[in-house]
Amino acid sequence: MKQSQLFTKTRREAPSDEVSKNARLLIRAGFIHKEMAGVYTYLPLGFRVLKKIENIIREEMNALGAQEIFMTTLQDPAIWIASGRWDDKMVDNWFKTKLKNGNELGIANTHEEPLAKLLTNNVNSYKDLPLYVYQIQNKFRNELRAKSGIMRGREFLMKDLYSFSRTEEEHKEFYEKVAEAYKRIFERIGIGDKTYRTFASGGIFSKFSDEFQTLSEAGEDTIYIDEKKKIAINKEVYTDSALAELELDKNTLIEKKTIEVGNIFPLGVKYSEAEGLLYKDANGSNKPPIMGSYGIGLGRLMGAVAEVLSDDSGLVWPKSISPFKLHLIGLTDASEIYEKLKKKGFEVLYDDRDTSAGEKFADSDLIGIPYRIVISKRNISAGKVELIERATNKTEEISEDELIKKLS
Repeated sequence: MKQSQLFTKTRREAPSDEVSKNARLLIRAGFIHKEMAGVYTYLPLGFRVLKKIENIIREEMNALGAQEIFMTTLQDPAIWIASGRWDDKMVDNWFKTKLKNGNELGIANTHEEPLAKLLTNNVNSYKDLPLYVYQIQNKFRNELRAKSGIMRGREFLMKDLYSFSRTEEEHKEFYEKVAEAYKRIFERIGIGDKTYRTFASGGIFSKFSDEFQTLSEAGEDTIYIDEKKKIAINKEVYTDSALAELELDKNTLIEKKTIEVGNIFPLGVKYSEAEGLLYKDANGSNKPPIMGSYGIGLGRLMGAVAEVLSDDSGLVWPKSISPFKLHLIGLTDASEIYEKLKKKGFEVLYDDRDTSAGEKFADSDLIGIPYRIVISKRNISAGKVELIERATNKTEEISEDELIKKLS
């Protein structure tokens, strides 16, 4: 893409009502636009990042043998009344609406109940299980106070996976596979070394659930980390009995602020029973499948990366999710090199704008693409280009052929 054709513009200042680092940087760099509190539009650069995160997650979910679907946002109250979660006293962040005839509908914030109900048409025998189903879809939650930029929104894109198993052993085996898949996702996205599997409250379903927490002073959670075991415990369950069960020594734990970037949750049979989802086992007895749910907010993950991998000059995208791999800065005409790089299959943002070198460099730092290639009259006449790595600021002058070889 040529930057002169990019309809979004960088900004020197962020909106005064944005306090979170991720929102301020992403708005200034032209990745997102704030529509209202907790609601953001993803602009061309931001949408490219979001889709790359989505593709990584989809690859890992498919590798687990999960099947992708796309469920409805509008919800029949009857399905939720059956589980007890239609009542605002049970779930306090519903968005609800009404049809012209006055009938009430829900706007989905999660999909345990509707998927369990759907599967009553498809699951009959133990031979139909285990079953793993996921989607990547917008969710809506009526947050009392939307804050933290795209890390806590009222409308957001989420990957929600649900498992249906015959036995507790079968459920636990898949649960651990998902935990490993999540670790791979966070490693591929560039925050694996900063993210810890964290024991948290299991609510009414189990003693513990698992969160994945990324170190950041901007986080809303407090966790205690065992760096040798590479696990942590959330402050909400930080008790002597929990520490003993997890075999953690409080004297070796380090307290840190973190951002929750994913969670996995054992559900038992609550929702399968509520929705009448039963299968016949090998003896012909009816049984409810054991369920698990596994969530990742894609925008939240993007916001976390913006928080923890940025610097004083702007964003610093990992190569795996950067909107482009190369930022070509033309201080003179660089069209020929731009075309060569495109033909080689590189993703290139070409700054061909008629503006100063200082503005181009400042915008490049702000946008945060991993590699910057600077083309000037001086270096092009010497048969060289300047290559700068955004994360380290390492700079070298090399030939065009060396450049292509190095980047390949």
